[in-house]
Amino acid sequence: MDFSQPKKHPQKANKKRLTNEQVKLLETSFNFNNKLDSTRKSQLAQELGVPARQIAIWYQNKRARWRNQSLETEHKTLQQRLERVSSDKNRLEREVERLKGELEKAKDLLVSSKSMNYASLPSFSSSCDDVGSSSLLGDHGDFYVCFDDHHFDHKSNGHDFFARTMS
Repeated sequence: MDFSQPKKHPQKANKKRLTNEQVKLLETSFNFNNKLDSTRKSQLAQELGVPARQIAIWYQNKRARWRNQSLETEHKTLQQRLERVSSDKNRLEREVERLKGELEKAKDLLVSSKSMNYASLPSFSSSCDDVGSSSLLGDHGDFYVCFDDHHFDHKSNGHDFFARTMS
C-alpha cells in the first residue's frame, strides 16, 4: 500500500455507524415529517452526536427507500386489482357466449314454431294471461312467450331482435 497518497474521502474516516437507539430516534422523527428542515437537522445532529450532513444523508436515503416501498405496495395493489378485473372480464365473456347460445336456441325455436300450429305447442301459452315454459332450453331456465291472436312478429319498429349483431 502506498500511504503517501492523500485519501479520496477523508470524512469517511470520521463517519460512524448509527446505533439502534439513534436509528429509532431518526425513524420516529421521519415518521413525524419525512422532510428535514435545517433547524431540525441541527437539533437531531446535536442530540445524536453525529454530523448534520450524516443526518441529511440518512433522511435522503430513507425517503428513497420509503418511495420504493410505496411503489412496490401500490404495484401489488394494482396487480391484484388487474387480476380481479381480468377474472371478471373472462367470466362475463363466458356468460355472453352462454347467453348467445340461449338466444340462438330461442330464435331457432321461434322460427321453427312459425311454421307450426301454435295450438300444437303445449309448453307455450296461447294467451298473454297465462305463462308457459319450455324445457327445450335446458337448465338455463324457462322461456316465456306470449302470443296475441297467434301472431308473433320478431321485428318491432323496424329492428330485427334476432339479427346477429357485430361484436
